[in-house]
Amino acid sequence: MSWIDEIPDAEAQGPLRQIYDAVKAQRGKVSRILSVHSLDPPALQLHLDLYMHLMFSRGPLSRCEREAIAVTVSVANGCAYCVAHHMETLQHFEKDADVLRKVREAPEQLANPRLRAMLPYARKLTVAPSTMDETEVGALRAAGLADADVLRINLITAYFNFVNRIALGLGVQVDAQEVSGYKT
Repeated sequence: MSWIDEIPDAEAQGPLRQIYDAVKAQRGKVSRILSVHSLDPPALQLHLDLYMHLMFSRGPLSRCEREAIAVTVSVANGCAYCVAHHMETLQHFEKDADVLRKVREAPEQLANPRLRAMLPYARKLTVAPSTMDETEVGALRAAGLADADVLRINLITAYFNFVNRIALGLGVQVDAQEVSGYKT
């Protein structure tokens, strides 16, 4: 559900039908953040390709780290939809309730030095992008992160700022049914 018309799964045809079927095969179901794109299937496919690459491809950062960035950015933006979705996924990888709380509320207090460097970078890039300078990248390097890691942190941060604005700007709704049932 959102504030604009959407083509539901049962009515999808042509390229949209193919995209919905592929998403269900990969993820179990079509999320509302994707179905809100249903009036523009090429944009939906491009969005999906970027999401799958940034969050699931081999390469720098663990899935847990990627999900923690998603939560941190979404909390900073006040995007309840993305916070709910990505906290649900993060809980599959991180079982410590104190760590989960700190990811949401105080990432600078995390014991893990990688997360303690990554998440404040993501938050600052989200809330004060014009204040970023080379010292932030230096702090990531000091925590042992390579430049490929830094790039992926930046790309995931930018991606979730983009997605949060889609969700917030189009009124994409979240509820328990929407958040559950995805393949992690």
